[in-house]
Amino acid sequence: MRAHQRVAAALRELGVETIFGLMGEGNMRPLIDFGGLGGTVVAATTEGAAVSMADGYARVGRRLGVASVTHGPGATNALTALTEAVRARTPLLVLTGDTPPRHDHLQRFDLRGLAGLAGAGYVRVGAAADTAADAARAVRRAGTECRPVVLDLPVPLQRIEVADGPPLRPVTPTAPGLPDEGELDRALGILAGARRPVVLAGRGALDAKDEVIALARAVGAPTGTTLLGKGLFAGEPLDLGVIGTLSSDLTLETVQAADCLLVLGAGLNRYTSVDGALLQGRAVIQVDRDPARISTAAEVGLVADVRRTAASMCELLVAAGQEPATAHRGDLAELLALEAARPVASADGPETMDPRTVMRRLDQLLPPDRVVVTDTGRFVYAPWRLLSVRSPQDFTHTCNFASIGLGLGTALGAAVASERPTVAVVGDGGGVMNLVELATAVRLGLPLLVVVCNDGAYGMEYRHLRLDGDDPTPARCTWPDFAEVARALGARSATVRTGDDLDAVGPWLASLGADGAGPLLLDVRCDPDVDVADLA
Repeated sequence: MRAHQRVAAALRELGVETIFGLMGEGNMRPLIDFGGLGGTVVAATTEGAAVSMADGYARVGRRLGVASVTHGPGATNALTALTEAVRARTPLLVLTGDTPPRHDHLQRFDLRGLAGLAGAGYVRVGAAADTAADAARAVRRAGTECRPVVLDLPVPLQRIEVADGPPLRPVTPTAPGLPDEGELDRALGILAGARRPVVLAGRGALDAKDEVIALARAVGAPTGTTLLGKGLFAGEPLDLGVIGTLSSDLTLETVQAADCLLVLGAGLNRYTSVDGALLQGRAVIQVDRDPARISTAAEVGLVADVRRTAASMCELLVAAGQEPATAHRGDLAELLALEAARPVASADGPETMDPRTVMRRLDQLLPPDRVVVTDTGRFVYAPWRLLSVRSPQDFTHTCNFASIGLGLGTALGAAVASERPTVAVVGDGGGVMNLVELATAVRLGLPLLVVVCNDGAYGMEYRHLRLDGDDPTPARCTWPDFAEVARALGARSATVRTGDDLDAVGPWLASLGADGAGPLLLDVRCDPDVDVADLA
């Protein structure tokens, strides 16, 4: 067989089932071979969307994502999406192939340099005989390093005959075990002496939900999450929701009154910690499998498996006769329940809807077993706070590089991975960038809802200009009619200006994914002067 056939076979042997791609000279033969071997090739319309799809597929499916683009402009077109995946720490493989070594080749470009700019790993196949081994090395690096790796199979090597070696086997990374006993004792001493502990969990605690809840109950701690841990403790009476800049006043007051913060599988970035304010004046214990994520603010940092550590902590504390702390306010559960039932602030106009109103209503109308993906922009405060999911695995966003326009592609990949109703919430500026990719969702028949929060402006820039006392008019934009464009691409669509308009599509929303009708787009007309960041 030839090298291009061997790389496709190697990926199949390593467990890859789906590749998102856009073919060109540098990658067309491996893509064709992969499909011939029973793999699924999802053809994207743009290279950036192909990488975003693989990113969403990996995040929601909790498996390796694989994208394939050609060299030169194919790779540069994917750079922004690749950088987003790097900063999201997504295990992702990008298969490409460098140009023939001619100085006058129009598509020549430094792929190693491009990967380095994005922060991705890079593996170049230097000899055709090494194709399978290098593919396995790239896959292994993507998993162990939790970041994208560019696999470069140069075009001149692809047609070289190679031997058909023994099949490759997927390698499962070894998970860390329990922490150092001395450090664990230190952590338990702090936790046992705490009068007002709070547990903060992130996506790294996804597989430890029961153990974390048991530990929290044992020490009398309310629980909260990072944004990417959204939904982990839904239904728990002392669920504080998302902790950080998205918190309610009650949640912030509770965390600020805490004397100990137990952080499990969560990063402590500026948004979660409110620029470090929530870490000051209280003991911080942090548990994470990745030593690079342990904050310098942690009094005790345990590099260990979250589930096993939480279970061990709970067992040891209960065995020692630990009584739950009682210094948190006694009516906290009642206040949290009242807060959850409180009407959402709304500033609907005669011909516009407040995104907060829309998200609360969608939360009621959509099937509860859903996936939610958001682009980034001023509108995100509404879905991040008000559109619920059953598990953190069912939520992600494309705000890691703060680039608009990546949400739709990421949602497509998430829908392929989950095979469940998937909601993509985008702004009008970001939505129009990749709206053509809706044709891919139509072709695949995906159960996808695209909600365009259309305020006729680049909303964040509009807001900044207003806050600075400047005329925001330059940030206003006139777009094509999103609903008409969606219909032209083969999707169902509706324009939503009032609550009655939203209720009219209620049957479509309730049956999303069950009716086999494919994607639906809602063009929700919004007022750029409404501040959706305000929860009150």
